[in-house]
Amino acid sequence: MTTQSHQGADQRSQRGFITLSVMLATIMQALDTTIANVALPHMQGAMGATQDQISWVLTSYIVAAAIFMPLTGFISARIGRKRLFMWSVAGFTVASMLCGAAQSLDQIVLFRLLQGIFGASLVPLSQAVLLDTYPPEKHGSAMALWGIGVMVGPILGPSLGGWLTEYYNWRWVFYINLPFGLLAWFGLAAFIEETKLDASRRFDLLGFALLSLGIGALQMALDRGESQNWFASPEIVIETILMVMAFYLFVVHIFTHPHPYIEPALFKDRNFSVGLVFIFIIGIILLATMTLLPPFMQGLMGYPVIDVGYLLAPRGVGTMFAMMLVGRLSGRVDVRYLILTGLLLTSFSMWEMTLFNTDISSWDIVRTGIVQGLGLGFIFVPLSTITFATLAPRYRNEGTALFSLVRNIGSSIGISVVITYLAQRTQMNHEVFASYITPFNTGLQQGMGAAALMTPKGLAMLNGEVTRQASLLAYLQDFRLMMWVTLCAIPLVVLLKTPKGGTGKRDEMAILE
Repeated sequence: MTTQSHQGADQRSQRGFITLSVMLATIMQALDTTIANVALPHMQGAMGATQDQISWVLTSYIVAAAIFMPLTGFISARIGRKRLFMWSVAGFTVASMLCGAAQSLDQIVLFRLLQGIFGASLVPLSQAVLLDTYPPEKHGSAMALWGIGVMVGPILGPSLGGWLTEYYNWRWVFYINLPFGLLAWFGLAAFIEETKLDASRRFDLLGFALLSLGIGALQMALDRGESQNWFASPEIVIETILMVMAFYLFVVHIFTHPHPYIEPALFKDRNFSVGLVFIFIIGIILLATMTLLPPFMQGLMGYPVIDVGYLLAPRGVGTMFAMMLVGRLSGRVDVRYLILTGLLLTSFSMWEMTLFNTDISSWDIVRTGIVQGLGLGFIFVPLSTITFATLAPRYRNEGTALFSLVRNIGSSIGISVVITYLAQRTQMNHEVFASYITPFNTGLQQGMGAAALMTPKGLAMLNGEVTRQASLLAYLQDFRLMMWVTLCAIPLVVLLKTPKGGTGKRDEMAILE
């Protein structure tokens, strides 16, 4: 009994170190999805770049990460998961240092490209490692810890990036990855065991090329669509045609090739297929509202950048609290009820945001953020658990890569949709409001005075207020759109299947440990 208790303690200790190591790698990569956004204006000034040129700092990273993420399964099978993980952490850390030291726009775009290539595998590998490290009955707790890094990183990124840029320099946005990278690398080297190699696995070059072309064209169209006026631009039209053709040929290819790049058998698992649709919708919600709130608070309410970061940070606190609570509830409560609770909480917070105006208090922003964070936390962990609950272990590396890829694509689409919808609704609202501005509007004359309406200054003030009110309504319409997207995901809960023996009871081994 004493020997068993010592072994149990050693196992728990090793799991703790493994969890810490992969969490550091996850947080490092997740932070970089949003932390650089705040520093872009400072980079633009330092590099002497235009708005369109500096956007490539973000685009290069996103496109590279999206293209190379599906490679995770193949490379880990050929060279080993531990080796790939360590190379990825090392490469990402070095690329981060190079980004911080870059002296020109060309250099920083190139180094961000490298950062995206090396960082592509970090999140799926960390998820796969935790799923293999913990027994099935503890997957809920493991995914709760993993989810904290994945979900909280993008939420806290703007706050941390704003603070570093304000009090130090934009270069520290990249230098901050050094301690995370070093600790993660040494932890991986010391505690993670290497997986068996599969030398028989062949590389499907055509499948990789088609998927890369499709993902690259999609990300380019999404990232540059708003600035290029969407389908009025030949560039966006060409990228859309390439995307459709590449994805169509890729789907045909994987069902006809003897050794496809992505195994179609993955999608026979119902939980995995439904989970991909679910995480796509969660990806839309996760970063779309984070994209809308900073300009809303700065442009319409006059908050400085630092205060915006502080007011958005409690959203991450809500997410962390929900994930820790879900980790405790896993094994006791059906995960589908937890997901449903999360969707309802998120929808409620979105509904509250549709009632915002320019006179709301800071507490209103904090309160709705906490509720939304709680909702996303209740969704993400159970979804990550049940998606892989019935998937064969041999598909985990590929499955986790696809899971992260679909979430990232959902986030890109969500950001593009809300920004485009905001611009369109602002124009439409302005046109409607302006139709009420006539010399015969007695309410307007009493408010401003008939004489003021006839002066250029008075007309400029009036147009500014109309634009402000049109923008405010457009933000509320965007929040309402996100609310409906969240509500539309609720029927998917019925399609998820609880594994046999699964989420209801902890088994005897878990109690002994």
